[in-house]
Amino acid sequence: MFDDFYGFESRPFQLTPDPAFYFESRTHRKALSYLGYGLAQGEGFVVITGEVGAGKSTLVAHLMATIDPSRLTAAQVVTSALDGEEIVHVVAQAFGLPVAGHDKASALGAIEGFLHEEARHGRRCLLIVDEAQNLSVSALEELRMLSNFQLGSHPLLQTLLLGQPEFRATLLDSRELEQLRQRVIATHHLEAMQADEVQAYIEHRLGCVGWQGNPQFDAEVFAGIFEATGGVPRRINQLVNRLLLLGAVEQRSVIDFDVLSQVLAELDADGSISLVSRKAPEPEVERKGPAMQVEAAETEGGEREVQVQAEPVQAGIDTEEVAAVIESALADRDAQITELQQAVLELATAAEAREQEAAVASEARVAALETQLQAMTGHVSDLEARLAEHDRMLRHTLTMLIEWIEGGEGQRRAA
Repeated sequence: MFDDFYGFESRPFQLTPDPAFYFESRTHRKALSYLGYGLAQGEGFVVITGEVGAGKSTLVAHLMATIDPSRLTAAQVVTSALDGEEIVHVVAQAFGLPVAGHDKASALGAIEGFLHEEARHGRRCLLIVDEAQNLSVSALEELRMLSNFQLGSHPLLQTLLLGQPEFRATLLDSRELEQLRQRVIATHHLEAMQADEVQAYIEHRLGCVGWQGNPQFDAEVFAGIFEATGGVPRRINQLVNRLLLLGAVEQRSVIDFDVLSQVLAELDADGSISLVSRKAPEPEVERKGPAMQVEAAETEGGEREVQVQAEPVQAGIDTEEVAAVIESALADRDAQITELQQAVLELATAAEAREQEAAVASEARVAALETQLQAMTGHVSDLEARLAEHDRMLRHTLTMLIEWIEGGEGQRRAA
C-alpha cells in the first residue's frame, strides 16, 4: 500500500533476507572479514551467532552472491530438531543427491562420492547450516564426521554454522563437542547496530527501492527507532514498515516523532510491541562464561531491559585493513584450490600410468603364453611324428614276421 503512495519500486523493509539490501554495519563488516578468512582456509567450521533478526541470513546471502560457483558448490539447510541419522539425509538432499534406501550408510556413500566428484572438477563444497541451535549433539557430531572426508590431505567439505546465542553457549560448554570445538577456525557474534548507524541503514534500504526523499524522516525519529528496537535490523524493518503504513494512511510526507509515538502506542495496544521492542518482561538468567554474558538492568520506567554482550566490536575498523585481510584470505583460498587441482591431476596421472603399466604387463603375458603355446604345439607335432614312425616300423616288423612264418622256414625250424 505505502509502496504506491511513496512511489517505491518494491518493499524496502521486507523481512525475507535479500542480498540486494545488504548493509555493512560495523559488526557485519567484521563478520564478513571472519567469513572470508574462514573460507580461505577451506576446512573445518566457521560459526556465526547472533540474536533473532541480527542479519545472519542476509550476511550469508550476500556472501553467496559474491562466490564463484565454478570454484565452490554451496548447499544450505535450515534445521529443526534432527538427530544424527536425519541430518545425514538432510545434507544429502541439500546437495541434490538421490539416496537409494533410507539407511545412513547409503546417504554417507552418496555424499562422499559427490564430494570426490566435485574435487575432481576443481570445486570445493560448503555446507551452510542455519538455526544450528536446534541440532542435537549427535547431529553436530555427524557434521564433524562429514568434515573427515578427504582427497589425499585435502578436506572436501567445509561447514558454516549459523545460530542464536544459545548455540554459542552450547558449543562452548558441552564436553561432548570438544572435538568439534577444535575444528572451529573462525567465529563471530553479530551484535546489534550502533545508534549512529540506524539512519544510514534506513536510508540505504529506502535508496534500494528508488526513494527520492519522500517521505522525510526527522532526525529525532532515528534516535527513537534505535531506542525502541535496540538496533536489531529485523525489528527496525518491522517498525519502519508500520511507520510508512501509517504515513501512507494519513498521507504524510514527513515521518516525525509524533508518528513514531502513535505507532508504538498502537503496537503496545494490540500486543505486538514485543516484535519490535528490545524490552523484555522477564530478564534471562545471567550466564557466566568467558565469551558471553547476559545482563539485566532496570530502566527509569521500572521495566527490565535485557542486553547480551559478546566479544566487543571496536567502534572504528580500518576498511583498508579489512580489505587486505579479505584479499589475503582469498589469495590463500586460490592457492589451496590450485594445490587441490594439482593433487587431483597427479592422482589422475598416476592412475593412468598404472593402467598403462597393467596393459603392457598384460600384453607381455599374452606374448609369453603364445610362445609357450607354439613351443608346445611343436613338441606335440614331434611326438606325433615319432609315434607315426614307431607305428610304421612296428607294422613293417610284423609284416616281415608273418611272411617268414608263412614261407615255411619258420615251420621247418619248429619241426
